[in-house]
Amino acid sequence: MSTERMPNPAVLIPGAMDALMALNKVIAGAGVDGRLLALSHLRASQINGCGPCVAGGALQAGRHGATADQVHAVAAWRETPWFSEPERAALALTEAVTRLADRSDPVPDQVWDVAATHFDQKELAVLLLNIAVTNVYNRLNGPTRQQAGKW
Repeated sequence: MSTERMPNPAVLIPGAMDALMALNKVIAGAGVDGRLLALSHLRASQINGCGPCVAGGALQAGRHGATADQVHAVAAWRETPWFSEPERAALALTEAVTRLADRSDPVPDQVWDVAATHFDQKELAVLLLNIAVTNVYNRLNGPTRQQAGKW
């Protein structure tokens, strides 16, 4: 286990954590299922190796009704029967948006089009905001080596 380098930057800058938490509140209240948002958060955090967000995402997913099978297997969602088609579309979108630099077309039409068959523009906006804010947390926690279980 590595040692924390410094406190989370959003805590050190007055108002930054409040702004992130306000954005989280808006996302949570925008009408997209909390379980879906938590699974998306968990998957992005797994990709980015963010311990605090993986731990928190697993807890949130469970609180929002995700099954233990879903929480334990979200990293291998393609090879399991435990995810609905909308959840699969959201997880594929999560992976593409989180791994923008992995391909010349960061979010291929196939990924976008499948997501757009399950979600309207407002719901897609909520998903994209959720993925983006998750990546913000991951990119603050990773470089500063924030540790899971310290909250």
